[in-house]
Amino acid sequence: MSHSKLQLDFGFDCKPISNPKVNIKPNKKLVSDSVFDMMDCLTSPIIVFKSAWKDTVPKDILNNISMARMMSLMLKEDMASITEVVAYMMPRTLEAPMSSEWTRIYTWCGLQYAKSFKKKSMVEAMNDIAPSELSQYEESLLTNLRIWIYNKRREALKVSLKNNKKATPKEKKVKQKGLFHLKD
Repeated sequence: MSHSKLQLDFGFDCKPISNPKVNIKPNKKLVSDSVFDMMDCLTSPIIVFKSAWKDTVPKDILNNISMARMMSLMLKEDMASITEVVAYMMPRTLEAPMSSEWTRIYTWCGLQYAKSFKKKSMVEAMNDIAPSELSQYEESLLTNLRIWIYNKRREALKVSLKNNKKATPKEKKVKQKGLFHLKD
């Protein structure tokens, strides 16, 4: 009985691995980017419209932002989540009336948030007022806002990381001298 190597065809369009013992090293930049992305999802500040009303965003929305960011990361979206858009726009809605485009965007985002986080009573209430879909122009406005929020939060995280970097041993010694007034 002869044993021949047989390649089974399962309908995939990929070539078989000729040398399975090849070690593929992860790209350091790719690893560091994924670590930064996780930090971004979990620790970046929440960007809200600068207003006297910025403290009125409900805790429920604020608590769901990390999860929404993770969902956006999993979908490989390089923009803020819909939940972040709702949190950003909410204080703005209390400042002054908005144009019809932004009102439609805000209510549509609110409906998407309610659907994402299974807020049944909220969905029922918003079905009558929120548009079922946005126009191409409104989608472009929303996309630009999502990208802007995303960039602002990542910039804020980078600044925070730079300010919180670990002190070198020499810097620690200098700080210690200042605290305890030691002389060399």
